[in-house]
Amino acid sequence: MVVCIVIALAGIISIFSLPVEQYPEVAPPQIRVNTTYRGADAETIANTLAAPLEEEVNGVEGMIYMDSTSSNNGEYTLYVTFATGTDSDMALVRVQNRVSQVQPQLPQEVVDEGITVETSFSDTLGFLALTSPNGTYDELELMNYAYANIRSRLQRVSGMGEVQVYGAKYSIRVWLDPVRITSLGLSIEDVAAAIQSQNKQASIGSIGPRCTGSCSRSMCAPIIGDIVSATTSEKQTANPMVTANCL
Repeated sequence: MVVCIVIALAGIISIFSLPVEQYPEVAPPQIRVNTTYRGADAETIANTLAAPLEEEVNGVEGMIYMDSTSSNNGEYTLYVTFATGTDSDMALVRVQNRVSQVQPQLPQEVVDEGITVETSFSDTLGFLALTSPNGTYDELELMNYAYANIRSRLQRVSGMGEVQVYGAKYSIRVWLDPVRITSLGLSIEDVAAAIQSQNKQASIGSIGPRCTGSCSRSMCAPIIGDIVSATTSEKQTANPMVTANCL
């Protein structure tokens, strides 16, 4: 009886000094490819975006399988799963190289929008919800705060794979009259290009003497686009210059 008690006490005391081996990684690494084809439905995305992209990514070294989703709101997501033990950083580089090779075959709208390639995890760690108890901030302001402050800080945490914010950023929505657009012989691409061209912020150079050694005084002269803020965007985009014909 005494021997059993001594052995039990020795085991309890020594358990705190025993080395603990880390568990091996059993979850296969996963790479997520995401992009947006605005104005396209699921069938168009599958034919013009998913087909060439998946054909190029298929067979990348260490890949087990992949699956993708195409939605009617223009969103396309591709998950590439690699074998257990594959270096996630190397897997990310390999998928990124394949995506870069197929970009010339993709629609220009998709290339301009950008294709995101990042490490993904199938398990969700948790959710955070932002509220304004007194109603001081609306949903859009809370969403902008989450994008600008919370998301960036969580992404810098060591071991953090992916941080998603469910909601839309500040944006401008333009409604067009299809009858009026057709009568003017314009397309949606023409209007979008006109708004984009009139919303550029560029610099025309500097004003002052040319710097040859030590500058005495100079001043930059930027050009501000027509659309300055989202609050006044309705007035600013009401009459954009789309085309002009000189008689």
